[in-house]
Amino acid sequence: MTTVPHALPTPRAELLARLSQPHTYDLAVIGGGATGLGVALDAAARGFSVVLVESQDFAKGTSSRATKLVHGGVRYLAQGNIALVREALHERTTLLRNAPHLAQPLPFVMPSYRFWETPFYGAGLVAYDALAGKAGLGSTEFLGRARTLQYLPTAREEGLKGGVKYWDGQFDDARLALALARTAARHGALVVNHCPVRELVHEEGRVAGFVCEDAETGQQYRVRARSVVNATGVWVDTFRQMDNAALGRPAKPIVAPSQGVHIVVDRDFLPSDHALMVPKTADGRVLFAVPWLGKLILGTTDSPRQDIVAEPQPFAEELRFILEESARYLRRAPRREDVRSIWVGLRPLVKPSGDDGENTKGLSREHTVLVSRSGLVTVTGGKWTTYRAMAEDVLRKCFDAGLLPAKPEGVTVRLPLVGAPEGPVQHSMADAQGWHSYGSEAPQVRALPGAEHWLAPGLSEAMVRFAVRHEYARTVEDVLARRSRLLFLDALAAHAAAPAVAAIVAAETGGDPALAAFEALARSYQTLPA
Repeated sequence: MTTVPHALPTPRAELLARLSQPHTYDLAVIGGGATGLGVALDAAARGFSVVLVESQDFAKGTSSRATKLVHGGVRYLAQGNIALVREALHERTTLLRNAPHLAQPLPFVMPSYRFWETPFYGAGLVAYDALAGKAGLGSTEFLGRARTLQYLPTAREEGLKGGVKYWDGQFDDARLALALARTAARHGALVVNHCPVRELVHEEGRVAGFVCEDAETGQQYRVRARSVVNATGVWVDTFRQMDNAALGRPAKPIVAPSQGVHIVVDRDFLPSDHALMVPKTADGRVLFAVPWLGKLILGTTDSPRQDIVAEPQPFAEELRFILEESARYLRRAPRREDVRSIWVGLRPLVKPSGDDGENTKGLSREHTVLVSRSGLVTVTGGKWTTYRAMAEDVLRKCFDAGLLPAKPEGVTVRLPLVGAPEGPVQHSMADAQGWHSYGSEAPQVRALPGAEHWLAPGLSEAMVRFAVRHEYARTVEDVLARRSRLLFLDALAAHAAAPAVAAIVAAETGGDPALAAFEALARSYQTLPA
């Protein structure tokens, strides 16, 4: 391993120095997931002064645990939610254009085992194409048995009648979140991770900012802002309660968390550049088998969960469900011992008034924006694909409430994210991650020490250095879970690479890389529920 003689000056010190300066921002965002980062970028691109703080790491929660699909929502079309599908299809095109190194078209095949399935589901997918219009990625095709097996060579052959092929998108969720953060910073926003908000600041009954704390030193900072956005996902009710407590009344919870589990197995269970989609499983969900970064993702579930934790654990019945459903469609069914990593995300589903959230499959996937009496703006719900449209909606609400002066929207429609190359992208996200996710920044990464010294598949020494120096990474987990996706792809391999990564992070930052905490986390991603 290449060594450096001493710790380099940390970019974080500069961020905290800016945070300590007395200043009243136009907009302060709490939460560094897809929604909060989208709001920060949109506001900064319109010329507002913006600060965003995240309690842990960018995309640490739900925003790094998606099924990795940029999609309009075939399931929502079946539910008759045409408006949501149309918006998502439009946003899908925008995302693919603005971050082609991190998001690309992906073909899907739905195998049919009953004669009626191909025409029935095919008709719906043709309607999906029609809604996309000029934003379509490819036409739906009706397939015979032989063509279906050509695209899905390991699909179960017994009873196979044919299939339907359609197009959607795929992306790297955590790295896209990071690109949003860095693009917002390039437009002047101050974005700081590992900096939880400890309290909201109210003045004369109005929210006027917050107090946040550097998680590494315990130093607190008082941030003032004309408008404050609560974009904390499943945790939004915590800040709504905090806001309402200052006004002397409780806030009724609006989020019903839904747990989604994914398992990752080797690519040879479905050696194809096409994803497999099952439109209706035994519990009424859509099941995907998606090739991603050299592995295969199987999921997902939709289980109500009452407790909200940073690292939710899968339920035994969820693992059993995914394995059993996969066995119905794959010739060689994955078994427990084949699972390379298992991870869980909590969706912040918005419950209707009076709903107890017990049936999360029936709750809305649309987003909600609320403005409290104090002026706190809360946004939750939605999905990754529509993050940009959600950001525009948040700013619209800020304008309507008189929190900010109105400025024209649409500035992010054609705003390339950091690393977006100018020419066409020649790689497939189904392949193992390497240099492609850096896009136009790949030469800058290659120029760092250790560019050819590989710590794990798809992770070089230079990539770790780049993560610390330019991508806000502070810990081993930041690197191996979200700058590299190794923890999500192969938890055992991530555990093995952790000590070498920790040594580099410590040398670069001069701080504690939290190796032991990551090793415990990696073990949990290897541990299957009994």
